[in-house]
Amino acid sequence: MSETTSATAAEEEDRVLGLAPVDPPFHHAYGEHPDQVYDLWPAEDPDAPLVMLLHGGYWRDPYDRRHLSPLAAHLAENGFTAVLLEYRRTGGAGGFPTTFDDIALAVDTIPAGRPVVLVGHCSGGHLALWAGARGLLPADSPWYTADRLAGVLALAPVTDLAGAIREDLSHGAALELLGSADEVEARLPLADPITLLRGRGTTGVPTVVLHGMEDPEVPLDQFTDYAAAHPTAELVSLPGTGHYTLIEPGSEASKAVIEMLTRLTHA
Repeated sequence: MSETTSATAAEEEDRVLGLAPVDPPFHHAYGEHPDQVYDLWPAEDPDAPLVMLLHGGYWRDPYDRRHLSPLAAHLAENGFTAVLLEYRRTGGAGGFPTTFDDIALAVDTIPAGRPVVLVGHCSGGHLALWAGARGLLPADSPWYTADRLAGVLALAPVTDLAGAIREDLSHGAALELLGSADEVEARLPLADPITLLRGRGTTGVPTVVLHGMEDPEVPLDQFTDYAAAHPTAELVSLPGTGHYTLIEPGSEASKAVIEMLTRLTHA
């Protein structure tokens, strides 16, 4: 990465993550743990499409949902009812299996039977893709479900945990999620979207992966390898776009997010 590219990426990160959090109109719990909570921004239309947001931060505490609250409010202003989810993270009570327990519980209970599209950014994109692939899990897995999501929109997602470990993304974040190195092989088939897809070809869930061509955080092969393993998914590359502008309200990249959500929720 050149010094110019690095400086641009740092400015983008500071700008987007420095946006003031937006207080939600409603706050609810979906479980008993303090991290099993969500914020709700209803759209003006009570029949508006339901979107559930999964924040990034490489699955780590203290990164939390607040940095995604401006996007949640922006989606509500654009006709979507937005649910912004919190979940247990590594460094706190999360990791394998509790982080996955929380995502499965939230997806199965919060929508109350309504169709829902999951939107996840970075490691939240990994969790969204994983939730979309739960039908590929062994039938005796506590996370298995035959119910399908209305769609998944993954923004600059981590798609391949083995690759993330190999490339040491965010200084061992994926290994922290899965546990010790001795546990990785057994856990990848239960926790990794690309591993779940191999030999299957599709999750059966409409899926879009949206990424910026100037993203310094997540390597390009995380996107292209996933597209190869999931050929029914759509890979959309945005030129001149970094990692964080995808979640910046009003940015050109966020307009693409609205466009993709409109398509997924009206399919």
